[in-house]
Amino acid sequence: MIKSVVFDVDDTMYDQQQPFRNAVKKVVPLVSDEDMVTLYHRFRHHSDENFPKVMAGMWTLEDMRAHRISQSLKDLDYPHITSEDGLYFQQIYEEELNNIHLHEEVRKTLVFLAEMNIPLGIITNGPTDHQTKKLHQLQLSTWIPSQRMIVSQATGYQKPEKEIFQLAEKRFNLIANETLYVGDNYDNDVLGAKGAGWQALWFNHRERKIDGSLTCDFEITSFDQLLETMKAIFS
Repeated sequence: MIKSVVFDVDDTMYDQQQPFRNAVKKVVPLVSDEDMVTLYHRFRHHSDENFPKVMAGMWTLEDMRAHRISQSLKDLDYPHITSEDGLYFQQIYEEELNNIHLHEEVRKTLVFLAEMNIPLGIITNGPTDHQTKKLHQLQLSTWIPSQRMIVSQATGYQKPEKEIFQLAEKRFNLIANETLYVGDNYDNDVLGAKGAGWQALWFNHRERKIDGSLTCDFEITSFDQLLETMKAIFS
């Protein structure tokens, strides 16, 4: 029986493609609309792949941020951009992130869960300052106390490592098999949660295909399905 719900943030509680798309159009306008989604996927891939190097002290955060956009463009055969250009992209991207807002269906879901007195939490990968800024911008403290929010860099662990889920269990007073983790990233969110003994809802609104059978407990493919799924679980 599920008694608690913990959420991912990026591309789960808001549409992360929109600020990315806006920043690309301003900084690298030669990228075609047809390539934008693929570029975004490569950007997320290089971010997930290389942030552990930042955590380990092998790269600076600036190195990773410059690399992830320049390598993503290279993957799609666009012209090379310099590290300075990559950091300028990051600057514009962060400015666009100042305008993010909670998806309306996520807001409705949080309202429902709060009314049902379901304990909620957040686990998000990324730099502490950067992710904390997003948490404030999304006004998540309306439903989730700040002490029930974990940002990976501040812990020394990151998804999909089971230690970050175990840390949440301790801090949030959770029981693993009674906790549902909701996230869009199959490797970090679903496999990470299942590896820690949690239940997992794959928020697959980008309709990613994976090899082999799914290990998640639930899968949805649109924001519109989130509230009805939670109602089915808790009503």
